[in-house]
Order: sequence, then C-alpha cells, then structure tokens
Amino acid sequence: MLNKTNLARIDLNLLVLFEAVLEERHVARAAARLHVSPSAVSHGLGRLRELMQDPLFLRQPKGVVPTERARQLAMPVADILERARQVISRAEKFDPRHSVRRFVIGAPDAVTAVLLPRLLKELQRQAPGIDLGVRNLVGQFESALGELDQRTLDVALLPLADIPARFASRVLYDEDFVLVRRVGHPIGRKLTLAKYAQAAHVMVSVSGDPHGAVDKLLADRGLSRRVMLTVPNFLHALAVVAESDLVAALPRQFASRHARRYRVEISEPPMPLMASPIRAIAPQAAIADAGLAWLLDLLQEAGAATRGTS
Repeated sequence: MLNKTNLARIDLNLLVLFEAVLEERHVARAAARLHVSPSAVSHGLGRLRELMQDPLFLRQPKGVVPTERARQLAMPVADILERARQVISRAEKFDPRHSVRRFVIGAPDAVTAVLLPRLLKELQRQAPGIDLGVRNLVGQFESALGELDQRTLDVALLPLADIPARFASRVLYDEDFVLVRRVGHPIGRKLTLAKYAQAAHVMVSVSGDPHGAVDKLLADRGLSRRVMLTVPNFLHALAVVAESDLVAALPRQFASRHARRYRVEISEPPMPLMASPIRAIAPQAAIADAGLAWLLDLLQEAGAATRGTS
C-alpha cells in the first residue's frame, strides 16, 4: 500500500485515525473515540492525505464522507490493524482458565439452540470467566459476512456451502429440514405431497415475506401452499406449531431436540427440502488470535457431539 519512503514517514496511529474517521463519519466523534482533540485528528488526516495523494474524506453538513480511494483502503487498513492487534495480543498468552474475554457469535436460533447447551457446559468447565454474546442471524447470511469483516462478529455459524476465500470455516454438523406438527394433528401421520401443499403453514421470515425455498420447490412441481403466518425465528415457529393446526418445515437437529418438550411430531417431508452443513466461519486473519482459535475448537467439539446424538 505504501512504498518504503512513505513507510518511514507514517506511524500506526495514522491508520487507527483513518479507521476511526471511516467508522464514525465525523471528525469530532472520531477525536472523542481516540481521546484526542479534533485539531489533532484534522492534522493527522492532513498527513494521510499527503501520503495517499487523495482527499480521503469530504466535508458534509453533518460530518464527512469517504472518497472512493478511502473506500478502497478500508479493507487493507483493517487487515493491517487486525494483524498488529494480534501481534500485541500474543504478548500475553491466551489462557481460557483465566481469560475474561467476551466473544460475539452470530447464528440462526435453530443453530444456537442445538449447540449452546454443550458449549455453555464446556465454558463453565474450561473458561468460567469468558462471556458470550449471541445474535440471531435468521435470513441475514450475507450481511453476517460483512460483520465478520468489520469484526463486529467474532464467529458466524451459518448453513453455507460456499465460503469466500477470505474466510476460514469448519463444518460443525449437517442439517436438513423435516416436517413438524402438533401431536394429534388432524392431517394424520402420513403426509403426501398434496396434503402437505393443502395444509396451513407457519414460516420463519424476518422480513415477513411469505415466499421462501419451500415455495420454489413446490412451484417446480406445479403446487403452491398457504403460508398463514410468518414469524421471525425458529423457536417462535415451534411454539406456534405446538398450539395450533399449522405445520412447519424446521431444521431436523433443532426440531428433534425440542419435540418432546413442545409435544410435536416429526416426519420426513414428501419431497427433498433444504440441506446444508452448518459451518463456523471467521476471517482468515482473525483466526491467528489464540482465543478465537480456541473458541472454534470448542464449537467444533460441540458440533461433533451433535453428530454423535443425531
């Protein structure tokens, strides 16, 4: 990014300043975040503009906006800073027994409902000081990858088959979908494709859009269904199924672990539904962090336990 002459004229704080202004879109807020004066930020930006030979940020009534050059520099600068932070963090070896770190995991609730019981048990045993933040990512898979890039998520647990090369991933377990309805549902135990299409359905949809992958599969067979209700997460869908005559297509591992508690029946679908491995995904640069690598190992062990009980 910079030649040898320019590297002799730059310090890491200028890149930290660039990152802060890029994220805050405001010089005064960036200054407050960095605990320096706005004039110090303006002076640093002047040095960066000279080095990069670009204005980088243009003033607007409510702050600043990055130039195209600044947008292009965002990822390389973030990568440089992440590597620098990793070098510094390695000065103190990660020890899960004494660590008080907090990791943020993003995943659909059907995935965390499967993995969290085992994961929490291991955290209590191996790392009693570590905390977790869990975010529900139903229907937000692409944006989750962006959040991994920005480091607002440490790990994403997603049903993705193809992962961009900038990420590392580990397969935790394989997941597919089954049909779920309440015990004693009038539709009966054996569901033909026609009966399934005629039933009233509940579907998981964050946006409320009642059309999804199942509808495309039905349309390929010249059929359609009525989605009577959409809900924003899988646990909500399972609760609705247990107390109504609606049916749902839900992840197998998730449904099987909660069937007895919710008094629902599970059956194989009359046509193949969605299937995908559940992967733990993190940026390639970030997994050099010993703490994050340890968390990925723990998640992989929890996934292996899931496969052993499926």
